[in-house]
Amino acid sequence: MTSPTSSGDPKLSEVARHVILPEGIVSTGWAPVAARALEMGVRFDGWQVGLGMAILAKRDNGLYACGIGGAVVSIPRQVGKTFTIGAIIFALCTLNPGTTVIWTAHRTRTHNETFRSMAAMAERREIKPHVASVRRANGEQEVEFRNGSRILFGARESGFGRGFAQVDILVLDEAQILTEKAMEDMVPATNAAPNGLVLMMGTPPRPNDPGEVFMNRRAAALSGEDEDVLYVELSADPKANPDDRKQWAKANPSYPRRTTESAILRMRKLLGSVESFLREGLGIWDEAALTKKAINAKAWDALAIPTAPTDGRRVYAVRFSVDGSSVALAAAIRPDEGPIHIEGIKLASMGDGTAWLVDWLVERHEKAAQIVVDGKAGVGYLVNALHEARVPKSVVITAGTDTITSGTSMLEAALNSKDFTHRGQSELDEQVKAAEKRKIGANGGFGWQAPEGGNVALLDAVTLAYWGAKTTKRRPGRKAGFL
Repeated sequence: MTSPTSSGDPKLSEVARHVILPEGIVSTGWAPVAARALEMGVRFDGWQVGLGMAILAKRDNGLYACGIGGAVVSIPRQVGKTFTIGAIIFALCTLNPGTTVIWTAHRTRTHNETFRSMAAMAERREIKPHVASVRRANGEQEVEFRNGSRILFGARESGFGRGFAQVDILVLDEAQILTEKAMEDMVPATNAAPNGLVLMMGTPPRPNDPGEVFMNRRAAALSGEDEDVLYVELSADPKANPDDRKQWAKANPSYPRRTTESAILRMRKLLGSVESFLREGLGIWDEAALTKKAINAKAWDALAIPTAPTDGRRVYAVRFSVDGSSVALAAAIRPDEGPIHIEGIKLASMGDGTAWLVDWLVERHEKAAQIVVDGKAGVGYLVNALHEARVPKSVVITAGTDTITSGTSMLEAALNSKDFTHRGQSELDEQVKAAEKRKIGANGGFGWQAPEGGNVALLDAVTLAYWGAKTTKRRPGRKAGFL
C-alpha cells in the first residue's frame, strides 16, 4: 500500500513513546482514505500515516479493531492533532455517504477553535466541491457534505452530544477532561452504527482535572488488560529538561519543520509554569501526582442518586477556603433509615461578600440540627452575624482540628462502607476527584488538599456537614428538605 507522505519522515513507531495496537488486526481501511486525502491536497507526515493506519485497522470481520475499546491518543499541543484527525474524518465522510460524526471538546473555547479550523478546511479548493454547506450558528455548527455525511461540533460543558440516535464516529477532544457521565451520554449512540468508531485525544490530565476516563484507558492499554484498545502516546522523557530542543523533537514530530521554535516558546510562556509546559507542551504524564488522589472516583460515583431525601436531621456547613478567596456552603440530611445524604449548595467568591450566606442560614436555622463553620477568613464575622440574628449558640459550631480530622476519616470510612449518598454535582465531583490528603498532627489525622491552582472548599464543606449529621443529637423540625 502506498500513502501520500513526505519522504524521509520517521514512522509513528519511531517517534511515539507508546504504540499499543488492538489484537486481531488483519488489514486497514487506510488506503482509500490516503488516496482521497491526496485528492484533497493533503500530504501526511510519516507518523500521521502510521496513526491513520492504526485507527482504521480492521479485524477479519471487517470491523475496526479498536471499535470496541476506542482509539486513545495522548498528544502534546502544537503537533497537528486537529489537522490530522480532521483530514481523516473529512476523507471518511466523502467516501462513505450518510456518515454522522460528532466532534466534541470539553470547553466552548476549544470547540470554537476546532470548528474554525474545520470550517477553513472545508473551504479549501480541493475539498469545497464535496461540501454542501457550513453552518456557523452557535449550537448548530456543522459541516454538511453533498453525499449526506455531516460533522457536528459542540462543547460538552454546554451539554452537547446527548440524544443522538446513531453516530458513526465520535471524536472526544480534550479527553483529559472527560467524565464517566459524558461517556454514558454519548458513547451508546455509536452502538447503533454498523462500524462505530470512538476517538479520544488529549494532553495528560492536570491533577485537578476529572481525567479518570482518560487515565483508566491509558492504564488498561499499558497493562495489556484491554485487547480492544488502540493507545498512542507522544511525549518527551519523564524527566526531560524543558529547554532541551532534542526533547521538544522527541515529544513533537512536527518540530521544527512544521511547528517552529517560536511557536513552542510562545506556548511555554503562555502556559505559565514549567509543570504545565512539561505536561501540555511535552506530553509528560505526572505519574506521582496522578496517583496521590485521596478519594476513589469510581467508589464516589457509585453513591450518586437522582434525588435527595427530605425527611431527617438537617445540618449545614460553611467552609472558608484557606486563601480566603472563596466560601462554600453544603448540607447533609440524616434520615431515620438509610444513609446520610450530602450535597454542595454553593461555592462563591468572597468578593461577593457573605450577606447572602447569613440570610440563607438565618432563614433555615429553625429547621437545622447544626450549623458547622470552619476556616480562618470570615468565621468570626459569620458566627457573630448568626448570633445577632438570634440563631442559638447551641446550633452554631466552630470546627476545630479534631472536627476536621474526624470528619475526613468518617467520610472516608463511609465511602468504603457505602454509607452515604450524593447527587453527582459536577462542581463537587471535580473537587472530590482532584483532592489529595494532607497530614494533620502526629496521630494519623488528615484533611483534604487541593492540587496547585485548585480548590476543595466545597468538599471540605460537605465533609463537615456529614460529620455534623453523623454526630448531632439535636432533633428540630424534620420535613423541609435542604432548601
